[in-house]
Amino acid sequence: MGRILTLLLTLALAGGAWAQDTGLRQMNTGEDSKGWGGVGRLEIGGRSFCTGSLIAPDLVLTAAHCLYDRKSGLPIDAAKIEFRAGWRNGRAEAYRSVRRAVVHPDYQYTAQGGAKRVLNDLAVLRLYRPIRNTTIIPFETVGRIRKGAQIGVVSYAVGREDAPSFQEMCRVLGRQQGVYVMSCSVDFGSSGAPVFAFVDGAPRIASVVSAKAEMQGSKVSLGMGLDGPLEVLLAELDENRPVAIKRLSAEEDRRSTGAKFVRADGG
Repeated sequence: MGRILTLLLTLALAGGAWAQDTGLRQMNTGEDSKGWGGVGRLEIGGRSFCTGSLIAPDLVLTAAHCLYDRKSGLPIDAAKIEFRAGWRNGRAEAYRSVRRAVVHPDYQYTAQGGAKRVLNDLAVLRLYRPIRNTTIIPFETVGRIRKGAQIGVVSYAVGREDAPSFQEMCRVLGRQQGVYVMSCSVDFGSSGAPVFAFVDGAPRIASVVSAKAEMQGSKVSLGMGLDGPLEVLLAELDENRPVAIKRLSAEEDRRSTGAKFVRADGG
């Protein structure tokens, strides 16, 4: 993970490289959010929220760390999670309870800081009932994307939690150990937000937001690539078996990095 730290330090010295990024545009109306109904808010235990996106009528992709209690470090009961597709101004286009949540088997959760927590920070939720609505279309996913690729993010966050916001253009600044370093603007609540690559003009999910990081005054966002990890998650979900959850010890976490990493969850 030290290589990610090195990459971040390099990027921090070249902050002007993403000066052409677009700002956030809040999608307050049905017209604004047309085509993005598959992105929604995940209400977690009535105390926090993250962002999630449909990748099948009954599957939601998000960040693994959203599914843990920040104080106890224990997994949150899936029955306490609700997906609100297309949430906007107090209403959703569809509400669904979660039947099962699966995190990547190699994901390591810790309540302390550390870059290692970004690795394999992916989860898939199976809904009790599929969402079959002609205005809510699941998104396809895409494999590895190149450095410099134009990407976009649709997310909710504290201060703009009532409607999704769309950053139409940010960029991939680099990739180390499967983790994308991106110029996209994220904040608390953005965890799990889909990172879109545009294939022939159509949005395809290439990553989900895991954390925001700050190095020497330059802000970046981090997200795990889907190529490989998503296949593992779907296999775990199909096998319907318990997932072994690994955690870093406090000592391991302290040794992992000196960088300042902040989860972008809503806790």
